[in-house]
Amino acid sequence: MPKMKTHSGTKKRVKVTGSGRLRHEQINKRHRLEVKTSKRSRKLRLDSDISAGDTKNVKRLLGMR
Repeated sequence: MPKMKTHSGTKKRVKVTGSGRLRHEQINKRHRLEVKTSKRSRKLRLDSDISAGDTKNVKRLLGMR
C-alpha cells in the first residue's frame, strides 16, 4: 500500500505544539480592519486551539492517526 499523504491545505494552516495540541490562526484578521475595534484586533493576534470535535478529523488529515 502507498504511503498516506498529508493534506496540503491543512498542514499550511495548523501547527502542532510540543504537547500535541493543534493550534491555528484566528479568522477575521485579514481585511476591513478599520471597522474592527483595537481591542478586537489585539485579541485576534493570538492563535487559538482547534475545537475538540474537529481534532480527530484534523489529525487524520495531518497523518497523525
